[in-house]
Amino acid sequence: MKVYFLGTGTSQGIPVIGSQHSVCLSEDSRDKRLRVSIWIYWEGHSYIVDCGPDFRQQMLRSKCPKIDGILYTHEHADHTAGLDDIRPFNFKQGPMPIFAHNRVIQNLRRRFDYVFEVDNRYPGAPSVIPNEIIENEPFPLGNKIAIPINIMHGNLQVFGFRIDDFAYLTDVKTIAESEVQKLKGVKTLVVNALREEPHHSHFNLEEAVAFIAKIQPEKAYLTHISHLFGFHQDIQKKLPPNVFVAYDNLEITI
Repeated sequence: MKVYFLGTGTSQGIPVIGSQHSVCLSEDSRDKRLRVSIWIYWEGHSYIVDCGPDFRQQMLRSKCPKIDGILYTHEHADHTAGLDDIRPFNFKQGPMPIFAHNRVIQNLRRRFDYVFEVDNRYPGAPSVIPNEIIENEPFPLGNKIAIPINIMHGNLQVFGFRIDDFAYLTDVKTIAESEVQKLKGVKTLVVNALREEPHHSHFNLEEAVAFIAKIQPEKAYLTHISHLFGFHQDIQKKLPPNVFVAYDNLEITI
């Protein structure tokens, strides 16, 4: 199984529009971050986690040839606003399966009503097949099983996902011990680390590193990174030997 980091930035991306911050002006390609998303693929199966406003650009530069489904962590725009751009996949493959909490599906229905329209449907509109993810209920994903991990993004429930020995958690601030147990034995963990200063709804660096130490994966990767965190090369120097700063277009083998 391979994991391709389509985007590793926070909700504004890096560079931030109009910003003169030194990180936003960096010429290091690793400091240029689209909104957070990954592409997971194995043995003919291909899935995206989150479909944000940079989705079209991410698909073009990754050369992703097909998507068998989209998993949504939660409804915030930086994770969902690219839904309209699934159309080229619809034209080739038909309706796109999406997997999300019922709350997220209802949110998408309100914001993208034309995607879910049955009567008087506009020709060429995107089309989806909604699949509700229920807490504590693993679900099939191709020939594998995905385990939803319930986490809290401030006061908002968010899903992380475990597939085999890989887990992807973004927008985490707190996680119940019962959910931590679902991560036991994970070898590769991806988790958010917004910046060094505390934040009301995201792990900062200290919290992310402590969480990684608790889970004890062989390798961990930080994502959902703000320009306020600093330069990629400087962040990496502060990390334990088994923790790495993810960057756009990084591909890892699980």
